[in-house]
Amino acid sequence: MSDVITLEVRDRLGIITIDRPEARNALNFAVLDGIEEALNQFRADPEVGVVIFTGAGEKAFAAGADITQLTNYTVVDGINARLQRLFDDVEAFPKPTIAAVNGFALGGGNELAMAADIRIASTTATFGLPETNLGVLPGAGGTQRLSRLIGKGRAIELILTGRFVDADEALRIGLVTQVVAPGELLSAAARTAETILKKGPLAVRLAKLVVGAGYETDQKTGILLERLAQALLYGTADKIEGTQAFIEKRPANFKGE
Repeated sequence: MSDVITLEVRDRLGIITIDRPEARNALNFAVLDGIEEALNQFRADPEVGVVIFTGAGEKAFAAGADITQLTNYTVVDGINARLQRLFDDVEAFPKPTIAAVNGFALGGGNELAMAADIRIASTTATFGLPETNLGVLPGAGGTQRLSRLIGKGRAIELILTGRFVDADEALRIGLVTQVVAPGELLSAAARTAETILKKGPLAVRLAKLVVGAGYETDQKTGILLERLAQALLYGTADKIEGTQAFIEKRPANFKGE
């Protein structure tokens, strides 16, 4: 694994930590390589049920792209859109993902957090898409994911002004779902992950897929996706176990089958 990414697996949680605190965990090429490698590793690891992203140190989750590298980007780099493609992979990751946001989540850091399924913030977290200050725009999914999360009006204001948002405002506008003290951030993310891990794994996977795909289409098509996913789940051993456990008033022992 890259020396700017650290991985940990514990209690079915795969934790990806961006480890460049001296550079506010800026997303240079080595970080991107490390995230991609980590996703591939955790995708194939049956011991990992939920993935958590966070940043080393207390100052930053990830303070955007590495500007020293950005200065050399060309039209071809824009078309290749490596960061955008990577965050698309984060969003499409088959297992649930949580961004545990400590400190600055700016530019690409904010876009990484938005690509995760769930965002939990420390009280010290600060969010922003300041790319227009550099003469560019949020190009790793920011223009699309932000508007879907908080609405078009708020999103366009934040993108055009480059204004930063603190944790309380992020919670109020729906950018995050929970705000906790800095020392409780990872444990709060772990508690959310543990709650998810107690559910039927096939149901969780299909629910994530249907919500994501259905949001990008019309309601009629989304309802059809929901119906087909539910029909599949009705034929699983997990459904039998889950309903029987409820009747017998005991915890379910899901097998993912």
